Amino acid sequence: MRETPEEKRLAILRILDEAGQPLGSAKIADRLAAMGHDVSERTVRLYLLEMDRAGLTQNWGRSGRAITRRGRSELENARGFDKVGILSAKIDQMTYKMRFDLANKTGTVVLNVSLIERGQLRRAIPLMSEVFRAGYAMGKLVTLLPPGEKVGQIAVPEGSVGIGTICSITVNGILLAHGIPTVSRFGGLLELRDHKPTQFVEFINYDGTTLDPLEIFIRSVMTDYVGATRTGNGLIGASFREVPADSRNQVLELARRMEEVGLGSIFLIGWPGQALLRIPVSEGRLGLVVIGGLNPVAILEEQGIHVRRTGALAGLIEYERLFSYEELPERCSEFE
Repeated sequence: MRETPEEKRLAILRILDEAGQPLGSAKIADRLAAMGHDVSERTVRLYLLEMDRAGLTQNWGRSGRAITRRGRSELENARGFDKVGILSAKIDQMTYKMRFDLANKTGTVVLNVSLIERGQLRRAIPLMSEVFRAGYAMGKLVTLLPPGEKVGQIAVPEGSVGIGTICSITVNGILLAHGIPTVSRFGGLLELRDHKPTQFVEFINYDGTTLDPLEIFIRSVMTDYVGATRTGNGLIGASFREVPADSRNQVLELARRMEEVGLGSIFLIGWPGQALLRIPVSEGRLGLVVIGGLNPVAILEEQGIHVRRTGALAGLIEYERLFSYEELPERCSEFE
C-alpha cells in the first residue's frame, strides 16, 4: 500500500523529534530509508519547504531543519488516537527487557531522561537535591548525559545536558525478577500534609494515555515540590500498582533491599483486599504507592528552569553508570 503525503510528513516530523537536534535532508532521507519509507532526498527537501511554511519545522541553515513546538503538537495530535494504550504496553515491554541482579548490583535499570540547557545545570542541582533529600525521588541515584549521547529514542543535543533519573518501572522489573507480577494502574499527583501522604488529587490511567501522567502534570505546572520539600505540604508525582496479596512480606523485603542499593522507593504498601489511600484494589491483590521517577526534574519547572524535554521510560542503562545525587555538584564541572 502506497503511503500518503501526510504519512510521510509525520515520519519526517518523528525523525526530527527523536533526533533532538537539526538534521539535513540527506540524513533524514537515510533514516526514512532505514524505516522502510521510499522517499528521495529531493522529495524530502520539498516536504521540508512545505513544513517550513506551515510552521512545523524551522530552517537552521547548514545545520538542517528542527521540529518546532507546532510540529511536535501536530505529531502528537495526528497519531494520538492510534496510540491510546501504548504507554501501558511500553511499561510491560520495559519491565520484561530490564535485567538487574539485585544481589550483585549489576545489570540494567529503566531510565527517564530530561533535557535542560547546559548553563542551567548549576542552578538546577540544589533544587533537585532538595527532592532527593526529602525522600520524594526514586532512590538516591542519578546520571548526567553529555551532548551526543542517546538513550532509547532521546538524543542529547548540543548545548544541553541530559538528566537521567530512575524510572519507577524499575520496581516492576525487580519484582518480576523475583516472581512477583505487577499491574500498573495509574500515575497521579499525591497530596502531602505534614510530610504524610493523604490522597491522590489527580490521576490518569496508564491504559488510556499516550504520555506518562507525570510528564503531563509537569508541563501543566500542577505539582508543588517546593511546598512538599520545604513545609511538608504539597503535591508530588506517584503511581499506584497492584501485586498478588500473598507477596506482601516478600515485597517488603525487596523494598528494603532496593533502598540499600539506591533504587527505592515504594512509598506505601497496603494490605490484601483493602483500599490504600481510598483507592480500592482488586480481589486477591494489594496496593502499592510508588514515588515518581521524574520528581527531581519537576521542581525545575516550578522554579522557572525550562525543561526542554522530559522522557519517561526513555530506555535502559547499566546500573554502574549511576551515582549518588550528592556527587552532582562535582560531576557538574565536567559540563562547564
